[in-house]
Amino acid sequence: MSDDLSEARALVTGLVGDRAGEWDRAGRIPTEVVRRLGEEGLLCAEVPARFGGRGWSSLDNGGFTAHVGSLCSSLRSLMTSQGMAAWAVQRFGSAAQRKHYLSRLTGGELVGIGFSEPGAGSDLSAMGTTIRVEGDSVVVDGTKVWLTGAGYADLLVVVGRFGDGAAAVVAATTGAGVSVRPVPDPMGCRAAGHSTVELRDVRLPLDALLSGAGQPVSMLVTTALTYGRVSVAWGCVGILRACLTAATRHAASRVQSGRPLAEHQLVAGHLADLLVAEQVATRVCEHASRCWDDSSPEMVTAAVVAKHVSATNAARQASTAVQVLASAGAEDGHVVARAYRDAKLMEIIEGSNEICRLVLAEHALAVAS
Repeated sequence: MSDDLSEARALVTGLVGDRAGEWDRAGRIPTEVVRRLGEEGLLCAEVPARFGGRGWSSLDNGGFTAHVGSLCSSLRSLMTSQGMAAWAVQRFGSAAQRKHYLSRLTGGELVGIGFSEPGAGSDLSAMGTTIRVEGDSVVVDGTKVWLTGAGYADLLVVVGRFGDGAAAVVAATTGAGVSVRPVPDPMGCRAAGHSTVELRDVRLPLDALLSGAGQPVSMLVTTALTYGRVSVAWGCVGILRACLTAATRHAASRVQSGRPLAEHQLVAGHLADLLVAEQVATRVCEHASRCWDDSSPEMVTAAVVAKHVSATNAARQASTAVQVLASAGAEDGHVVARAYRDAKLMEIIEGSNEICRLVLAEHALAVAS
């Protein structure tokens, strides 16, 4: 592990400490914590160094994301959102836009990225948000739901319809016509700033429109979601590691019927299942990140596999960890109680389990033919 990565892990460990449960119950991470990580370039660490980022590979950033996910899934969710937005700018922005926006995103400003709408979740081709050019302005109208990080954000990357294709714009949360309403009492990742964002006749300068405007909806969305899926998958590795640590420590120290829980075969079986799940999730994530780093044609499929396998295992094994800890892990804010709620959301976001399976089935059929 590089010194840079080791220092980053130590920094985030110190900032989070044992406060993740407190943040979860309060539904808020202290803004100074999030901004500090933003200023260090750690919320989107794959951004090249010339734009103020760390220039990490997907594999290095994935390991860091898993570490953050083991500490606080809400904080990891903010990393995923910031990273997706930065990647959208990097992929679709002009040279001037990349220089302008990426330096802000690695300098402490916070951003959310909006895809989902009341009538467009898994089927983002049904988006109703519109982006149009009127004279020397770009006009945005629409509503985005479950926009992660919007509760903290200075900026939003908003995806919408642009003629026959799609486009993304960068808007300030304080701009005229922009309204941000927190989602009340979300089930999981409670402190991730999930919000509903309404944009009513929001007028922006032309340079707020990323230069890739007019791309097919599927192209723009898939490009951003691939980054998000890899990030979520690594976050699920972190959830599994947190659950494995909590369950093994409890099982080794808790005595029942005159011997530690870990010596009871059924409990030992649970611990084995947790370990296998963590190892499998780690390996598929490593493969996806290597595909990303190598610009492999397998990248999109590998990201879907990693997200699906990791999220499914995290949800199943978080339940196992609660079972092992029983009442000891049933307190609101406890690491496995948080994992149980957080992991279930991971089976829904960035492509539900059902959507992942459909995508993978299509891939299997294409390969077979």
